[in-house]
Amino acid sequence: MDTSISENKQESGRLAAQGGANFIREALVDRGEATIIVATGASQFEMLEALVKEPDIDWRRVTGFHLDEYVGIPMTHPASFRLYLWQRFVSRLPLPIKEFHFLDGEGNAEAECKRASDLIRNRPVDAAFIGIGENGHVAFNDPPADFDTTTPFLVVTLDDACRRQQLGEGWFPSFEDVPTQAISMSVSQIMKSAAIICTVPDDRKAQAVANATQGPVTPDVPASILQKHPNCHLYLDRPAASQLT
Repeated sequence: MDTSISENKQESGRLAAQGGANFIREALVDRGEATIIVATGASQFEMLEALVKEPDIDWRRVTGFHLDEYVGIPMTHPASFRLYLWQRFVSRLPLPIKEFHFLDGEGNAEAECKRASDLIRNRPVDAAFIGIGENGHVAFNDPPADFDTTTPFLVVTLDDACRRQQLGEGWFPSFEDVPTQAISMSVSQIMKSAAIICTVPDDRKAQAVANATQGPVTPDVPASILQKHPNCHLYLDRPAASQLT
């Protein structure tokens, strides 16, 4: 795992976007097209702000996949990750993206998992932009995560630590309002990506970062699986890196 530590989250986000954009450009040159996975949440604000400004990317040849979404909330909800991705990424690109496969958690979640799984299962993914949760999760794969399933998307139950993080970031007015289930890309599908760009700012993530990068690989720290990826790039600010030894 390649780790970059910056003085602040603006710089770490800029470097993450730059690194991820290079993988997109390489895929466009090598294959004529690119496929990416895009995460959401407060940790991705600065990275996405920089990514949409990266030059020399023909977004008309790029396909995007949505990493995760809550079950049971509409796109108009302030916490909807579909809304987030539209506002912070898709609508701000200088050229229209070829396709972006949003996850819809309002209807039959199992059917939506099958639909999205069928779309991505046999497609090479060039770059996955992800984060790490306060509880060490990747996507919404809370501990203990399922490292073995080969299903690309699945319905998961959110643990209390994850739900408290969503409340603490201001997405919901109360803990009771935070959904208990979500559609999530599986750990195995994330790990199939040719490159992983993992952006993690803030001191509240410091313990999770230390556990994920310096502890054993275990489902109890889902992000620890990133230690096994041959092309994973971790972008931290100083507070997030504060517990690394």
